[in-house]
Amino acid sequence: MVTGCFDWLHSGHVRFFEDVSRLGELHIVVGHDENIRRLKGPRHPLFGEQERRYMVGSVRFVRRAWISSGHGWMDAAPEIARIRPAIYAINEDGDRPEKREYCLAHGIEYRVLKRIPREGLPPRESSALRGF
Repeated sequence: MVTGCFDWLHSGHVRFFEDVSRLGELHIVVGHDENIRRLKGPRHPLFGEQERRYMVGSVRFVRRAWISSGHGWMDAAPEIARIRPAIYAINEDGDRPEKREYCLAHGIEYRVLKRIPREGLPPRESSALRGF
């Protein structure tokens, strides 16, 4: 399982999905619009939750995409309880104490992956691409 905003879907996200899919069937929970605004500010998200869910769900490495229904850094907690993943994977900049604690309390393996671009492609990070 993976969670995130995925507002500016780019090759770094796809590479992350590819890496995580090697661990098993990949489910992605996309943050709902209201929560993204709370966490990232009023100029976010650029694309609505349905469009972001559609985009990540269209990537071949993804089994199913969901929209979160909770709040805060663990806005996906209701979906995690329903999906019951064995692994919750994040990249280094998504590592949060709340996520670690949740996984520890619920017996879910917590994996932090490094950002490694696909060979021949540049490293990508949403914050750098959008400039704010």
